[in-house]
Amino acid sequence: MTLAVLKSRALAGMQAPEVTVEVHLANGLPNFTIVGLPETEVKESKDRVRAALQNARFEFPARRITVNLAPADLPKESGRFDLPIALGILAASEQMPAGELDKYEFAGELSLSGELRPIRGALAMTFAMHSDGDLSGRQRGFILPRANADEAALVKDAAIFPADSLLQVCAHFAAVTGEARIGRHRCVAEPARPDHPDFADVKGQLQVKRALEVAAAGAHSVLMAGPPGTGKSMLAARFAGILPPMTDQEALESAAVQSLSSGFSIARWKVRPYRAPHHTASGVALVGGGNTPRPGEISLAHRGVLFLDELPEFERKVLEVLREPLESGRITISRAARQADFPARFQLIAAMNPCPCGYLGHPANKCRCTPEQVARYQNRISGPLLDRIDMQIQVPALPHSDLLKPAEGEPSAAIAQRVGRAFDVGQARAGKANNFLTTQEIDVHCQPDSAAEQLLQSAMQRLNWSARSYHRVLKVARTIADLAGVEQISLPHVAEAIQYRRGLREQ
Repeated sequence: MTLAVLKSRALAGMQAPEVTVEVHLANGLPNFTIVGLPETEVKESKDRVRAALQNARFEFPARRITVNLAPADLPKESGRFDLPIALGILAASEQMPAGELDKYEFAGELSLSGELRPIRGALAMTFAMHSDGDLSGRQRGFILPRANADEAALVKDAAIFPADSLLQVCAHFAAVTGEARIGRHRCVAEPARPDHPDFADVKGQLQVKRALEVAAAGAHSVLMAGPPGTGKSMLAARFAGILPPMTDQEALESAAVQSLSSGFSIARWKVRPYRAPHHTASGVALVGGGNTPRPGEISLAHRGVLFLDELPEFERKVLEVLREPLESGRITISRAARQADFPARFQLIAAMNPCPCGYLGHPANKCRCTPEQVARYQNRISGPLLDRIDMQIQVPALPHSDLLKPAEGEPSAAIAQRVGRAFDVGQARAGKANNFLTTQEIDVHCQPDSAAEQLLQSAMQRLNWSARSYHRVLKVARTIADLAGVEQISLPHVAEAIQYRRGLREQ
């Protein structure tokens, strides 16, 4: 036998298209060639595979070796093709049986000793393999490094076979039955215990806590503005702890995105991600990109929280890339040779000082900024972006007497219970959080009574709101009514929602 054919997977955004690994041995001067649009990591597999085979006491064929990774127009990257290439060489040189190779797919990076190292995107590859099997009616097993087994086994009913080394994989195919066969991996994923800090630690700021409760119940975005040291970062760090529990589908989506970056830990199963990039982050770091597109911070925060502290300190062009994902919940990264689509359904929590010195409106420290400096600082956040942030609230400085009192705030668990009940009401009514209601759904589910409608129209005229602002206030009012346990949106609900729209500057 001089030809061996195996199956593996590439990564293209969230997709994992099938790759056929063809290994051919021919007579001629010894040579090792990999074709099929391989990138540098794949080309370097020649040296890893050669050393791994020799250190595992196999013979490396002194022949002309050609490896084709099909389809030829699909870019191939990373070391995940090491294992199928090595197995293909062994099968083509008849050093291992090849009869069952078509029943499996393979992925894994080899060390020089033949050990298998973890790979990126195992969950996405497993999901694609399982979906393709459902469509074709033929399910394959997936042999991959043991370090990726728990992550891959999150896909229900997927046949995962974890291995520690190249030798163990070869023994699996050499033995028909017995202990040498690799056992199918089973992973029972239990929801992890969240480690978020507690709202009870935050002194005062009852109005801000109330606003964050509303935001959590309706998945609304929030901008907190206030002087330094008023608790903005503390509140944001505790926000994820009051969000509704993740569903299995949400947890799987979030885990799949994490898998594409640095890998997903099963210890974080059903824990909402919390991402807080520094204000020096670039636009590519925030939305994703690169020659081989990878997810950025907004995608890594999918189904979780994206906290942007010191919002005006971010470059304006970096902030502007948030506008489309805030509306659509997705980000499409286009490059000359490829395109990648990533989910980005995150909840934005942002914080900022009201002026360059930070003390505008502070009761004790005097602000020394001129009106022009204040306007220039606040205008770093564009109108279109600000218009897409549902709630804009002030975080005032606390009196010294409040700071000296012991923290006796309401714990996160109690707030989370109210949030969960209100969130379930929205799910039962429209099948989604209130923030994601469409214009037609707003007309059906967010109709205020006559007094509330009159107040809303007056505020819209006086504050020069856009149609988007009008709809966002209605959705916030819908959430406030859900927290109150009433169906009809009335005057108090709209009045409170309007107050959450006037935190930074009147629009």
